[in-house]
Amino acid sequence: MLFPTLNFGLFFLVVFSVAWALVGHHRLRLAFLTAASYLFYGFWDWRFCALLAASSLGNHLFGRLIFDCPDPQRRKTILTVAIVLNLGCLAVFKYFNFFLESLNDLLILLGVGRDIPFLSVLLPVGISFFTFHGISYLVDLYRGTLDRPASALQMLLYISFFPQLVAGPIVRAAHFLPQLRRPVDPADIPAVRAFLLILGGLFKKVVVANILATALVDPVFRDPQSFGAIDLMLAAYGYAVQIYCDFSAYTDIAIGVAALFGYRFPQNFNQPYRAVGLRDFWRRWHISLSSWLRDYLYISLGGQDRRTRNLMITMLLGGLWHGAAWTFVAWGLLHGAMLVVEHRAAHGRQPLAGWQRVVALVATFHLVCLTWILFRAPDLGLALDYLAGFARLGQASQVAQPMVLALLAGGIGAHFLPAGRLDWLERQVAILPRTAQAAALGAAIVLIDRLGPDGVAPFIYFRF
Repeated sequence: MLFPTLNFGLFFLVVFSVAWALVGHHRLRLAFLTAASYLFYGFWDWRFCALLAASSLGNHLFGRLIFDCPDPQRRKTILTVAIVLNLGCLAVFKYFNFFLESLNDLLILLGVGRDIPFLSVLLPVGISFFTFHGISYLVDLYRGTLDRPASALQMLLYISFFPQLVAGPIVRAAHFLPQLRRPVDPADIPAVRAFLLILGGLFKKVVVANILATALVDPVFRDPQSFGAIDLMLAAYGYAVQIYCDFSAYTDIAIGVAALFGYRFPQNFNQPYRAVGLRDFWRRWHISLSSWLRDYLYISLGGQDRRTRNLMITMLLGGLWHGAAWTFVAWGLLHGAMLVVEHRAAHGRQPLAGWQRVVALVATFHLVCLTWILFRAPDLGLALDYLAGFARLGQASQVAQPMVLALLAGGIGAHFLPAGRLDWLERQVAILPRTAQAAALGAAIVLIDRLGPDGVAPFIYFRF
């Protein structure tokens, strides 16, 4: 059930109405939102609702064992077992066939090929996200960041809450579970801001991301050998804008929808293409994932004297988290290597200023765009074909249409708008009469629908 569809609109209106009718019945409201979230997930494939419930209740049980255990060593053992089980489930569904296929290719290369059986399994949508939510709960309990375990009902809703279930943001247990313990106050709903986030997300997805995908990115990446350097460069820029608009659109809508139900989600993007350096980029891009990897993986690896190793391991696993393919491995390792170089170059150096910041900003953006080619390509062979195509300088552009160029310029230029623009817009809309606000909302939705291409492409991060 995709956000920008009539099905979701009807689903949301019903769930929203019933949830607020139950606002005076806290536990019943939580139970209803849990049932609605499982219905939302079941629209994709109802069979995996059992996996979702097993993940939630299993982590609930382990959380109880961790909290009730007085022995520090046993608590650590219980945590380790629970994390291994979470990651084992993720590995079976997402990585098992990838590693078997890689092993089979290696054996063939060595001349000792074997007929290795593969599992015929469907990748559950959002499994990477709800696995990381479960691990967040366990580690927060173990570290004391979360003061007490969740009830079974709270845990079921935390893992399955439909706005963030299939593509994030990754909402930490210590941030979300305390919100589930107290009744929602209707007077504390930032409705204007929520609707602005939803409208902005719809525009970024339906108009910018979908048009760039259909008119530029998909044709060029499908057959890069048929295009010259100009089109390859435009498509690389186009994918940078597409993936940002596509993914930030989902999280903006998720944050807005959650806010209408009375819950706060963390910010997930902060104008990432104005970053000065790769470290700055990862503080701005997919913040909930990059901070999760930092706090739950990088820090756990320990020791500033092992920074190079820790960075490479973290970024390698961050790449693999996105998908079971060598392109994601290469993407993660490349980012890890660039972060290592940047850390070493920045040691003892004064902060950049003036023209140095401009050069660093431009260089960072182009390095990110270069690595996006690996991220987007279906395999390493096509990625190499794409990179080799930059030598075809003489070919005229086949895709440089005015709409495409305008969306590229707007998508990149928006990163340099004032940071408080949403606050300003919220204040302007809030002073309008409610009827005017409703009319503007309806008109904006109709306009977005008219501007976008036919059909709704799935969000890019659904497959992660």
